[in-house]
Amino acid sequence: MASMNIRSGDTVEVIVGNVNSRGKRGKVIVVDPETHRVVVEGLNLVTKHRKPRSAQEQGGRFEQPRMIDVSNVMLVCPKCNQATRVNHVLGDNGKYLRSCHKCGAVIDARAEKKQTRTAKAKGTSKKSKKTQADEE
Repeated sequence: MASMNIRSGDTVEVIVGNVNSRGKRGKVIVVDPETHRVVVEGLNLVTKHRKPRSAQEQGGRFEQPRMIDVSNVMLVCPKCNQATRVNHVLGDNGKYLRSCHKCGAVIDARAEKKQTRTAKAKGTSKKSKKTQADEE
């Protein structure tokens, strides 16, 4: 199966559905790559009726978010604030990063910074070992 372009923590916009939910935006809470579904905060809410099982437990009606298929949501670019498709751009370390199709901005900015930090840390540790060996 192909990998998913949406990850938890991303902001998405609903592109398919009834008039009430189409166009709404929310943050992705859970991603299930096996079933290609996501849970979006505050969207696709379903009312559940719960009966109290003990005297201390409280019953009533509760709203829970249900899963939405990935094909029904579209990623929102944090830079241009538009719903966009995802491009994959080769990063500095040879790994592919997600980028906006409309403005070209890298969506995985945190991952890019983390990769450069780890690469710098690995490079300095090797140099320090060599200098220690030369000093002895």
